Amino acid sequence: MKIDPSAISVADRLGVLGESVRLRMLRLLEREELSVGEVASVFQLAQSSASRHLKVLGEAGWLVKRAVGTSTHYRLTLDDLVPEARTLWAAIRSGMTMPELGEDDRRLAGVLGERMTDSRAFFGRVAGEWDAVRGELFGERFTAPALLGLIRPDWVVADLGCGTGNAGELLAPCVHGVVAVDASEPMLEAARARLGGVGNVEYRVGELESLPLDDASVDAAVCFLVLHHVGDPVASVREMQRVLRPDRGGGVVLIVDMVEHERDEYRRSMGHRHSGFGRAEIESMLGEAGFVSPVYRVLPSDPEAKGPDLFVATGRVSQ
Repeated sequence: MKIDPSAISVADRLGVLGESVRLRMLRLLEREELSVGEVASVFQLAQSSASRHLKVLGEAGWLVKRAVGTSTHYRLTLDDLVPEARTLWAAIRSGMTMPELGEDDRRLAGVLGERMTDSRAFFGRVAGEWDAVRGELFGERFTAPALLGLIRPDWVVADLGCGTGNAGELLAPCVHGVVAVDASEPMLEAARARLGGVGNVEYRVGELESLPLDDASVDAAVCFLVLHHVGDPVASVREMQRVLRPDRGGGVVLIVDMVEHERDEYRRSMGHRHSGFGRAEIESMLGEAGFVSPVYRVLPSDPEAKGPDLFVATGRVSQ
């Protein structure tokens, strides 16, 4: 039986907002109509948990739902709220200052981006079925490795904090050589095992603050998810500048790491020394180290990822 919204008391409406995740849901559902699965992705919940929260909010008169095929979509529609609830929500929304809101916004953008991609892919298949044909002929994983062809084949690239060799595995077939540097011998052993008989990879033990590389000895350097582990990231970025040579079209550093976040438990459980980095901090580091034209870009969110969002930053050494 459908409940008359005017029969729901303000106390009942307010009572269901005791859990912060429901407040965060209402904030985004006022902005966008989302399916249960999309809400689960944005807030990193099991679909059953997301469905339970949405049901509670709907029964309290906060949300309207709409069937779309086999799925149900939810929305907070301000005009559908009774005046008391509308006033209450306006007051709550204006005072909402939770640290998770930024990540909620980025994950929502990722979900909406996936929705757009799925929609375009569908219409592409209907119009010409090219994606299906291309996938059948060539597979689905050639695009990213092919883009590495933009790197000059005579370059030597330093993989700083190489870990188990994820980046080196992609780079080695495309360049003259890779120098894999890590402070951990076990990590280097894992990289050796992963890369097997690849002959153009050299392995060196060393810290990022004091790289075991000569001045101007590599054309490019990459640093994936390492800077937040380093005690002195400014010194590390200076070292990156020192080892780069710009005379063959290179002299570029590429850093991928976490954006600023509030997850202090990472310091205890994973040994992180820094809770991510913001644009101003990274651009300042690159500038102080002598890099020109620094670029900082937040990467699209993966709705399946459980960690903070990532950024990619680049800088160049002037000739």
